[in-house]
Amino acid sequence: MEGVACASFTSSASKSLSFSLSQSSIITLRQNYHNNTLKSKSPRKLVIRASSGSSSGSVVTLLDYGAGNVRSVRNAIRYLGYEIEDVRTPKDILNADRLIFPGVGAFASAMDVLTKTGMAEALCTHIENDRPFLGICLGLQLLFDSSEENGPVNGLGLIPGVVGRFNSLNGFRVPHIGWNALQIAKDSEILDDIGDRHVYFVHSYRAMPSNDNKEWVSSTCNYGDDFIASIRRGNVHAVQFHPEKSGDVGLSVLRRFLNPKSQGSKKPTQGKASKLAKRVIACLDVRTNDKGDLVVTKGDQYDVREQTKENEVRNLGKPVELAGQYYQDGADEVSFLNITGFRDFPLGDLPMLQVLRHTSENVFVPLTVGGGIRDFTDANGRYYSSLEVASEYFRSGADKISIGSDAVYAAEEYIKTKVKTGKSSLEQISKVYGNQAVVVSIDPRRVYVQGPNDVQFKTIRVPKPGPNGEEYAWYQCTVSFLAPYLFA
Repeated sequence: MEGVACASFTSSASKSLSFSLSQSSIITLRQNYHNNTLKSKSPRKLVIRASSGSSSGSVVTLLDYGAGNVRSVRNAIRYLGYEIEDVRTPKDILNADRLIFPGVGAFASAMDVLTKTGMAEALCTHIENDRPFLGICLGLQLLFDSSEENGPVNGLGLIPGVVGRFNSLNGFRVPHIGWNALQIAKDSEILDDIGDRHVYFVHSYRAMPSNDNKEWVSSTCNYGDDFIASIRRGNVHAVQFHPEKSGDVGLSVLRRFLNPKSQGSKKPTQGKASKLAKRVIACLDVRTNDKGDLVVTKGDQYDVREQTKENEVRNLGKPVELAGQYYQDGADEVSFLNITGFRDFPLGDLPMLQVLRHTSENVFVPLTVGGGIRDFTDANGRYYSSLEVASEYFRSGADKISIGSDAVYAAEEYIKTKVKTGKSSLEQISKVYGNQAVVVSIDPRRVYVQGPNDVQFKTIRVPKPGPNGEEYAWYQCTVSFLAPYLFA
């Protein structure tokens, strides 16, 4: 695909799962501990609607080209007290006083949309004229010459360099997912409140600092190698991390971009690049009770009902409220696993979509959702691809999609044929939204045996004997309707 040739920057300014595991350790916080305060993190202040930004009449122009979770950015902007005007034509970009481009998804898909709509040229003009601009994640990568993602694919060509994939040969897992620290390279203004605090990254590709682009680089981050975490030149800013998912410190980045004059003359605090921080992930099993209400529940060997005469679904609280409490107590991510029996029509599960929408209004950390994300045909014979299903969840506030049974079936088929068809839900969704947006949930069940020679699979010695005194166990991987798959 042909890229967009943009002239060089002409401003005279001298400034500028159930989870996919990463190198960081992960602590999974199960919902039965929801009354405990997380001691390792300072509590956050949860507000329904904040007014800490400028006047309510202040308008921010948002470029949403239709891929990924942009709802979180919208909610963060509104949380800070600003109104949003969407880009509908290239002229809207040229007329924007402040433009935010929360690029989500794959590089090639984004460039294809921007080029065909004429927005790529308008973006170049906006940036060349040194108009206030903030790119987020892919919104940073697209500024470079090209990307290796499904490519090579030409980018906007404003910043020298090629966006390449992380090197996994050095033991660092790809994608880079988690909270990492920044090494501040120069006065960046929007990063002044970060210091040594961590921000949230989720990406498989990155741009590398070089002599050709050093005048743009305002901070770097280390994940195996140093990569560009943010750029700044004049009024043009872009960050590889997600401020809308980085809690209070991320909101400060957005606030400083939207209203830089209100921040005083505070100098940036030098950050220290480090390994990924440990993450606390709140995992909420959600399903409908007998009254039709969504509740957070907990199963005992997949049985979520109380052992009482009424035999009601175990109710630990409301999903939105519990997610907000976890965020307030310092959780780094929240995961919803929908175990409701709606599998014949996932897109009809409006309550779960509403849970995502309401949660994303006040919870500014990553949200993952899983359950029923697959190809299906409704009662009227209408076919829906897994991509269509996932897209609705992304639009409702999800940052990552968790796939369970469908991933097992895809893996089984690949082991059998050694062929990637491109038709599996994993391949369909990752092609449009990027690999980092799809995680695999493995649901293992322990099977006790007397000794390691009783089965052909790998066994472990258990610290507590099984119901019949068994000292060893192996694991089955369960899928739809709890049909067992072997998991060695």
